[in-house]
Amino acid sequence: MGKIVFNNLSEVKKAAADFLEQNKNRKQFAFYGEMGAGKTTFIKELCELLGSTDVVTSPTFSIINEYHTTANGRIFHFDFYRIEDIEEVYNIGYEDYFYSNDFCFIEWPELIEELLPETMLKVTIGVLDDGSREISY
Repeated sequence: MGKIVFNNLSEVKKAAADFLEQNKNRKQFAFYGEMGAGKTTFIKELCELLGSTDVVTSPTFSIINEYHTTANGRIFHFDFYRIEDIEEVYNIGYEDYFYSNDFCFIEWPELIEELLPETMLKVTIGVLDDGSREISY
């Protein structure tokens, strides 16, 4: 189990680089954390470090965003906060994304827990009393 703590936004890039280095053999990540914990901010940094050529934004309303990388790869960014029925996830063809060899970053995975592959790394971003963030996995 790993842990990374960062104190402010200026440290997010280093935290994201450390996270990728520590998990270099993984491509699927489920991010847990309360609203405002910094899931999207952290995922933005991960995407930039992976060479995203697209603007990274929260897919809150679209459920999924696809980003392309400088290495001709793809990154899939999910946000299941607004799903009302698990059938919506089936309808987007989640298996094609989750079982691809592409990076998958999922926000609000607790809403689709039963669909997550066993290989998905569960990552929690917590807000500490002093306002810093703790990423544990």
